Amino acid sequence: MAVETKTTCPYCGTGCGVIARREGDGQVSVKGDPDHPANFGRLCSKGSALGETIDLEGRLLHPEIGGRQASWEEALDLVAERFGAAVAEHGPDAVAFYVSGQCLTEDYYVANKLMKGFIGSANIDTNSRLCMSSSVAGHRRAFGSDTVPGTYEDLELADLVVLTGSNLAWCHPVLYQRLAAAKAARPDMKVVVIDPRRTMTCEIADLHLPIRADGDVALFMGLLAHLARSPALDRAYIAAHTRGFHAALAEAEALDDATLQALTGLTPAEIETFFRLFAGTTKVVTCYSQGVNQSTSGTDKVNAILNCHLATGRIGRPGMGPFSLTGQPNAMGGREVGGLANMLAAHMVLEDPEHRGRVRRFWKAPVIADRPGLKAVDLFRAAADGRIKALWIMATNPVVSLPEADLVRAALSTCPFVVVSDMSGTTDTAREADVLLPSLGWGEKDGTVTNSERRISRQRAFLTAPGEARADWWQMAEVARRLGHGAAFAYQGPSEIFAEHAALSAFENDGSRDFDIGAFADMSNEAYEELPSFLWPRPANRQGKERFFADGRFYHGDGKARFVAVSAQPAERRTADFPLTLNTGRIRDQWHTMTRTGKSARLSAHIAEPFCEIHPRDAAALGIEDAQLVTVTSPLGRVILRALVTVRQAEGALFAPMHWNDAYAAKARIGALIPGLTDPHSGQPATKNVAARAAPFAAAAYGFAVLAQKPGDLDCAYWALGKAEAGWRLEFALEEAPANWADWCRAAFGLDPSLEPIGYLDATGGDVRLAFFAGERLVAAVYLARGPVAVARGFALAQLGQSHGDLKARLGVIAGRPDAGRVDAGAIVCSCFSVGINQITAAIRQGAQSVEAIGACLNAGTNCGSCRAEIKGILHACHAAAAE
Repeated sequence: MAVETKTTCPYCGTGCGVIARREGDGQVSVKGDPDHPANFGRLCSKGSALGETIDLEGRLLHPEIGGRQASWEEALDLVAERFGAAVAEHGPDAVAFYVSGQCLTEDYYVANKLMKGFIGSANIDTNSRLCMSSSVAGHRRAFGSDTVPGTYEDLELADLVVLTGSNLAWCHPVLYQRLAAAKAARPDMKVVVIDPRRTMTCEIADLHLPIRADGDVALFMGLLAHLARSPALDRAYIAAHTRGFHAALAEAEALDDATLQALTGLTPAEIETFFRLFAGTTKVVTCYSQGVNQSTSGTDKVNAILNCHLATGRIGRPGMGPFSLTGQPNAMGGREVGGLANMLAAHMVLEDPEHRGRVRRFWKAPVIADRPGLKAVDLFRAAADGRIKALWIMATNPVVSLPEADLVRAALSTCPFVVVSDMSGTTDTAREADVLLPSLGWGEKDGTVTNSERRISRQRAFLTAPGEARADWWQMAEVARRLGHGAAFAYQGPSEIFAEHAALSAFENDGSRDFDIGAFADMSNEAYEELPSFLWPRPANRQGKERFFADGRFYHGDGKARFVAVSAQPAERRTADFPLTLNTGRIRDQWHTMTRTGKSARLSAHIAEPFCEIHPRDAAALGIEDAQLVTVTSPLGRVILRALVTVRQAEGALFAPMHWNDAYAAKARIGALIPGLTDPHSGQPATKNVAARAAPFAAAAYGFAVLAQKPGDLDCAYWALGKAEAGWRLEFALEEAPANWADWCRAAFGLDPSLEPIGYLDATGGDVRLAFFAGERLVAAVYLARGPVAVARGFALAQLGQSHGDLKARLGVIAGRPDAGRVDAGAIVCSCFSVGINQITAAIRQGAQSVEAIGACLNAGTNCGSCRAEIKGILHACHAAAAE
């Protein structure tokens, strides 16, 4: 009998509601929850494919010590012993936790309580440091608290939405679809996109500002000066509810036009158009994300934006306000429990002795951390130089995701004791652990998450825990018990932790703190099970707020907001040796380091390998051709990527995604190129402005293979592996071609030595095509060339699941393309329905002249809608070609 469970998506900070349906045979399917206020039933391609990512391949199912299976008792005893000994010998700051926005709030709460209140150190930081800590710092400077003022509804109510440093279409696709729908319903709504790249989000933009890397502070300083000369300035609001306006304005007015243009890279007309649009539109929402935060000036960027909203009083009212879009599903929940090294639980301030005393009394803790701990980059540097003696990493993969990634790997090998709690035992980080602890994954975990609009939702378990996997909070509580703190960590389940978290938020809180969910302090387990999503605050004895700050009441001691005087500094990092600016980020169908999304053939079909965007003129100057392999080098390291030559990229700049790692590619960990430069206020690393150079990679042979079985270790200069429906897809390249390709294939791919391929060799052109069959089953098809391989990849992949009993079928595999009359789908555009570019262009030729018409014909773009911008681009390209 099928059972449906309402839960929450584990990917981006949108926090979409999901209905998971488990059939009697164990099969799982997912759909969007039409009743959830974040998505109203919509899901993106990643969320739609969640059911394809919950198998046990690569799962860590038992504790391990030094690579051998161990019992929980032995593993936890060892963790407690080593952490306890390090604290006893070297003090509490000799140990550290590095946690994750993948943790549920209950996990986060227990980790924070154990480290700050019972071990006595603030050395607990989170990978959320990498995505939103500059927003936290900016909020606290301006508002006196880490408060997000608005809600998602404001994006739909606004007359102008400014998206800066946010590729909303790919990184928050459901919010993008909500915005696109609102704009379609109200065509007078305007959208401005501020981004160095012309991303897919620009498809709905009325104005795209291709800003120079780190030019945001200057742009919003210029805007503040413009607003001060316009009727938009709200002098009454400024006088009644803020401080510091004149100092901030003086800095802004000192920025002359020539410097503004030089720092932003924008034309006077582009700047003037934006300034007039912002000043002349009352209902403005400014959304910002990693492109703002991930910078050495990230906090100043945030405050430059907040200054403009405070100056106009456009904050906290429907359709108005600044809006920080978090990257991870529970980055906000981590902020609420003090998951960052410089925060306390319940939005209290670590530096404030009154707050420290309050939290200590509530926890009945023996100690309380009295100074900020090490932030992410410095934490791993401390592990490398010996200051950290024991490190516990939970639900994250810093060997891939952090800057100075090679130093992080070296730090883990140097640190005397490393514990990794994860659902996967095969990540780059897990390979460096002394102790591996098997954690629950999505579908098995039970707890809460908070999305970007402060909405707390339940993640509910609908799968049985595999093997000996256990909740992260349970693991920490067991270690706390072994350290002598059992009474404070005697939780029987996540509902008790949530209730304690709620009680702390209300403890001695008379409205002076923004975060208050005291209404749930006495929640029963039954009520927790049924908990609907809700926006905080939810105090016990008074009305909560939908939005903050419309009343002009802020959380500084005097109740007033602060303008922050910022200055615009040049951020040129390029040199003669490294003349390009490397920008990094996410793609539509992958998540973080691919631990989950890499399992889905559907998600791997859209973009199957690591790539580097480069402008055509830069490519021509460097001798780089489209689809050729290139090396991208920074002062720290070198990676090999596929060239994507495109005018979407600005001249002088490169873009590369951050997802690929050593499990899916030969040399594509982008973090290995990124120096550990951080914002001085937030400690957030700068990953959008890296000095680099690019050059063609000298490959003697390029290859593409479809394989029935996953290959083992690959001895190739370049390779990128992806899941396929009935096997695996592999792109690869060699610096030297072997004497015998058949022998090489058998050895490289672990094929039966007795298998003889059919195929051909073009000695003149260098093309080689080989197919290996076991009976009627295709085991491997390999396509080789001296340059990028031209083959119908979708067709070749489909052959893995078919029978090849006759010679004609086998020769079709060798040809690498369908017979005449059959359409090759081409590169996948719509992941939800596996619709390729050739199918879309064929539909256009047959009369489909709009995105909607293509959707009606092929279903493309009718589910999550993430591909609609690409479909629109294909339509434009076809129309332009027809007009030539």
